Amino acid sequence: MTIQPMFRALLVLLPLACGAATGSAQPNATEEAPEAAAAPAPARSTPPLGTRPNRAQVKSMIAHVAQQHGVEESLVRAVVAAESNYNAHAVSSAGAIGLMQVMPATAADYGVHSVHALFDPQTNLKTGTRHLKRLLRKYGNDYGRVIMAYNAGEGVVDRTNSRVTYLETLNYTEAVIGYYRRNGGKAPTQAALSQVRALRGVRNTGKARRLMKQFLDPSLLSLTVKPTLGRRFMNPALHDVGPESKPMFELDTNGLR
Repeated sequence: MTIQPMFRALLVLLPLACGAATGSAQPNATEEAPEAAAAPAPARSTPPLGTRPNRAQVKSMIAHVAQQHGVEESLVRAVVAAESNYNAHAVSSAGAIGLMQVMPATAADYGVHSVHALFDPQTNLKTGTRHLKRLLRKYGNDYGRVIMAYNAGEGVVDRTNSRVTYLETLNYTEAVIGYYRRNGGKAPTQAALSQVRALRGVRNTGKARRLMKQFLDPSLLSLTVKPTLGRRFMNPALHDVGPESKPMFELDTNGLR
């Protein structure tokens, strides 16, 4: 081999060798790029390792916090009993934390931005009690609506005009009212209890559906549509373009009667 061909060969091989040595060689165009790593699932909140307060200690804290924020002690105790059974380290599958099962997003509305802080019984009780106080103001001390809103959320209570038919909320409301009465609560709750039992009786019936249609946001309804054109025009490519064109489907109003 002459010197000139050898020199040319070196010029070709040198960049490849340098690339392999430094790890900077570009991948082959036919190589598939590695899949992007999947985003890790949010970790469930982990309770602290320390001991948690016993029931007597929690009751003493409740008395102080309830008086401090002007909320009836019997109501706070009832919510704690139903939410966590006095377990300051309780964590729900939905991410609610502590004695009053406060959601981190709700806690942030009251200036508590640390999930770890919600495991502190005093912080948790103060946050949950402040939320109860706001609901009491909003619903005019109507304990039935307050309890439903604490569980299902204000949006659901408002949209349904307090006719919430979620089984979990009905069970929860009845349980809290029971605890409230046993704790010596004196506010009228019989009307709320009667409403819960009536709503329990109409769940999954035609009457329940009519209530949903009357009080729920229409965007939450399951709507039925029907085709407006023949089968030949089900292909969008066959549609005319312009003001004379017709939609492929329209709302079937018969299903809303």
